[in-house]
Order: sequence, then structure tokens, then C-alpha cells
Amino acid sequence: MAERVAVVSGAARGIGAAVAQRLAADGLAVGVLDLDAAHCADTVRAITEAGGKAVALGADVSKEDSVAAAVEELAGSLGAPTVLVNNAGILRDNLLFKMSVDDWDSVLGVHLRGAFLMTRAVQKYMVEAKWGRVVNLSSTSALGNRGQANYSAAKAGMQGFTKTLAFELGKFGVTANAIAPGFIATDMTAATAARVGVDFEDFQKAAAAQIPVQRVGTPADIAHTASFLVSEGAGFVSGQVIYVAGGPTN
Repeated sequence: MAERVAVVSGAARGIGAAVAQRLAADGLAVGVLDLDAAHCADTVRAITEAGGKAVALGADVSKEDSVAAAVEELAGSLGAPTVLVNNAGILRDNLLFKMSVDDWDSVLGVHLRGAFLMTRAVQKYMVEAKWGRVVNLSSTSALGNRGQANYSAAKAGMQGFTKTLAFELGKFGVTANAIAPGFIATDMTAATAARVGVDFEDFQKAAAAQIPVQRVGTPADIAHTASFLVSEGAGFVSGQVIYVAGGPTN
């Protein structure tokens, strides 16, 4: 994988940062993309100090011109990207009757529109190379979750998007798969705990009690799965949704 170039969106922290660092450890050069390139400094530093190659990229994934510029910058600095991890995401949780149109549009814009724009921008390099990997981050919330009509819809949409990419891009040597995490301890889940007024440690303990393996997940759990899906050995795995949730899902 030493000659491959990856781009990971939402990679300034959490799952995205862990995935970016794992792919770099696997030998890929990595474009670390987030809304503000300056916020990517820690991830880029961690990669370069470990001997890897990385560049910070700033882009609003919901905006076409911003995505195009970032992908072009990456191609010019590290080379043509043939691995894409669509991880960028936001939360605007609320019950349906309290949810604003802005809450809905913002979440769908970052998750679904963002994945579409990023994939459309990167796929041309994959098609030219006759090789590529797309990994989309879905969620167990795709199965439905109270207070997350927007997020659930976006994450369910990511699964349909993934399967369609597998059909359209397979003949060019490109695979597309989705990872659907369960409870992962990140700043985002900590913010959810704060929003509902629960101590984060207690929040995690309550979640772990409902998970068969009796613990919550970590960003590294998702990074390991992404590493496999991006690998040469996963070339016959495409159009799949892998739930990384510590147990069966409904």
C-alpha cells in the first residue's frame, strides 16, 4: 500500500483521526481533511512523527467547490487519491416536533451530500488507476434512534449510497463498503451525554451494560475495520455494511 494515497474526512479527531493514523501505519500517504485545516494539525503530527506522510486539508464537505479544491490540492501534494473514507459528520439531535429545517438540512448536508461530493471528486482517480476503495461511515442509528430522525436518515442513506457505488464502480476495480459503528467513546458521544445531562462515565457504563461484549467501542475498533476494507486482501468484499457494535444488531 506504500504507493497509495488516502483521504479521510472529519479526521481532525475521534474516529476520523484514528482511521487516518491507522491507514498511515499501513503505509498509505493520507490527506487529513476537516472543516478547518488548522484543526488537523494534531493528526498530521501524529502521523509524521511515526514516520508516515500526511497533509492537512480544509474543506466544507457539503460545498462542491470546497471539496473540489481540497481533492485537487491533495492530488498535487501527495498524489492521486485512490482510497476515500467518508467520515465527516455532525449531530443536531432533537425530537421530530422540535427539529428545525436547519437541523435536518445541516445533518443531511454534511453526511450524505458530503459523501456524494467527496466520492464524485475522488472516483475519477480511482477509475483512472483501475483500483480504489471507498469506505463510508454509517451507524447503528440507521436502524432508527429516538431523537435522531435526521442522523438516522442520513446514516441509512449512506448504506444505500454504498451499495449503489459498489454496483457502479466495481468494474473499475473499486470496492465500496460501509462501517456502522455502535456506541464509540468520542467527543461526539461525550457531547450527547452532556446534552442529556448525564456524566459521561455513567453514560458509557449504561451503554456497556447493554452491549454483549460488555464495553463501549473505541475509535481504534473502527480504524481496524477500515484498515481491512482498504487492504488488498479485501478486494472481493464490496457493497457490504459491517456493524461494529460489540454484538448483533436488529
